[in-house]
Amino acid sequence: MFSKNSYDYYDYNLIAVMILLVGFGLVMLYSTSSYAAGIQYSNDMYLFRKQAIFAIISLGVAIGFSMVDYHLLWRISGLIYVGALILMALTRSPLGMKVNGARRWIRVGFFSFQPSEAAKIAVIIFIPMLIVRMGRHFRGWKALSVPLAAGGLQALFAYAFTQNLSTALIIMMIAMTIIFIAYPKSWPFLTAAGVAIALTAILVYCISKGYVNGSFRVTRILVWLNPEQYPQEGGYQTMQALYALGSGGLFGKGLGNSTQKLGALPEAYNDMIFSIICEELGVVGGVIVIMLFIYLIYRLFFIASNAEDLYGALMVSGIFAHISIQVILNICVVLNVIPTTGITLPFISYGGTSVTFLMMEMAIALSVSSRIRFRQTERDLWGEVIDEQNFV
Repeated sequence: MFSKNSYDYYDYNLIAVMILLVGFGLVMLYSTSSYAAGIQYSNDMYLFRKQAIFAIISLGVAIGFSMVDYHLLWRISGLIYVGALILMALTRSPLGMKVNGARRWIRVGFFSFQPSEAAKIAVIIFIPMLIVRMGRHFRGWKALSVPLAAGGLQALFAYAFTQNLSTALIIMMIAMTIIFIAYPKSWPFLTAAGVAIALTAILVYCISKGYVNGSFRVTRILVWLNPEQYPQEGGYQTMQALYALGSGGLFGKGLGNSTQKLGALPEAYNDMIFSIICEELGVVGGVIVIMLFIYLIYRLFFIASNAEDLYGALMVSGIFAHISIQVILNICVVLNVIPTTGITLPFISYGGTSVTFLMMEMAIALSVSSRIRFRQTERDLWGEVIDEQNFV
């Protein structure tokens, strides 16, 4: 009979699905961006090459950093949190730069990035530290207010300094998910969610009846409700995305054969890339992409469930929440289920900053997975399993 010796674990399945998503994303990025890049940069591989460099380097660095003990993040979590706030404030300094009319970027030399992406990681690292420090005292409204305030401050800075409401909401939802998992009672969160849904429904009704107007965000909701009536305000992009989805059919027009990417759908390689995937690869291609994300999320769930300690479990839960929320919101925007938000599809949409910070999150998840310990299965003399694999 074999003895129960523990052995180390490393989630190679997570690395595999990461590589599949990045590789697929690069293929679709080239297909989607080659026409626009050829016109704008006289090089059809310009955007593809930039994204490929960021993706390959980030993937290698993520695998390397996954070998580092994630508990080191505990010591610098406060610095990361404050640093993210400072970086978002710097968008209003001379270092800040405008892209498509929005001042959400910082440029240092030849390098530019969106500091709001750093805020997501700051919340994922810092809030679990606060919760673990509270320990058994993490109960009651007073204790609950501390991590909520920490997440709310990052969200407030994202909105105040970058004018990015969608990112601010994602930051707050990540924080709420981490707190919900750790907090012993669920009714405050369910009550808050119910109230938020009710207020949102009332607001949408008032806007649809013309009782509220004037803000460009109000216009976005009107465009969402009736895109064909507001083509100049954003309805044109929504309609072209829906045309792309509808024209793909079950198996699509074939890779590279999209017509909507030829100028009809503006910047199709960004937040609307899922519509081009469905146009070229059909419903089957779209479902395969969704299944890849589901498997990625499952691996994160597995790591969080078996993490060595609460700190690792909550950090991976935050990563799980981030990717889940962003994928759901992006696909809902493409399907016109919710108003346009400008949220990218993780690992697939164009954006060096996005893929770099996503790889940082994957490095954290892999580091947590590397400290998981399992028991070997115990077998009798005939090789039959007596005790299933268990977490130690």
